[in-house]
Amino acid sequence: MIAFTLHEFAHAYSAYKFGDRTAYDAGRVTLNPRAHLDVMGTILLLVAGFGWARPVPVNRSRFKYPRLMGIVVSAVGPLSNLLLTAIGILAVYVLNQTGLLQAGSFGVHSAIVHFLNYLITLNVMLFIFNLIPVPPLDGYRIIQDLAPTPLRIRMDQYETWGMFLFLLIVFVPPLRAATLDPLFANSDSIISCIMQICELFFDKVDWAQFVADFYR
Repeated sequence: MIAFTLHEFAHAYSAYKFGDRTAYDAGRVTLNPRAHLDVMGTILLLVAGFGWARPVPVNRSRFKYPRLMGIVVSAVGPLSNLLLTAIGILAVYVLNQTGLLQAGSFGVHSAIVHFLNYLITLNVMLFIFNLIPVPPLDGYRIIQDLAPTPLRIRMDQYETWGMFLFLLIVFVPPLRAATLDPLFANSDSIISCIMQICELFFDKVDWAQFVADFYR
């Protein structure tokens, strides 16, 4: 719910700020999960490990600079998942540094660890997945806005076939193993990179004192 909601909200909010009220009028500029979650997509995520939210309607013709702003609107979705990954990793880092995880019961400790683990893992996978340049993913929209007009027209003509290819990649195990699984294998590298950045910038912070001051 957190990952999908923030992802779609980022699309809707950025489009609204750039002058397109389509998503705003549809009630999508909100952090209420009910406005973004798709029932079937959520069920499949829980059952099959793959799912989706309701796509945000965007009318690029209403932007002052349609291509440039279209790229930003497409990119902020995956970037929101990367931000949630960083927040989850930072939370783990702070909890470990302050010893707060050891202060609670085993049940509380286990629940927090599992939640943060899923938050980090799912969001980094969504970040990678959505940047794949296949329709209807954000990576495809970014490539589409970067492409010269003749290529863009040709991409529009074959978009339906691209979506068919996307479904095959996701739901046919051998194709998924040959394409998506190697990409998702890079998630550990991204997580390690963010962890190193956290250590670089926050290692000298007295987190115990920070938490004490926060609750004072």
